[in-house]
Amino acid sequence: MKPPKRIVVLSSAEYGLAFNGMLRFRNKLIQQGRYTDAVDELLIKLQKARRYRHG
Repeated sequence: MKPPKRIVVLSSAEYGLAFNGMLRFRNKLIQQGRYTDAVDELLIKLQKARRYRHG
């Protein structure tokens, strides 16, 4: 059984903070030589959500 989908509504300022925070975290993982797959997936989801944002 799939877990329920969660919807997060972000203002443009919150979106910027979330995106930049994820990029910084991804860069730290790269410096440590660790995998970034999960962060990459979240960044893609954030970018797609930005396109469909209303308001």
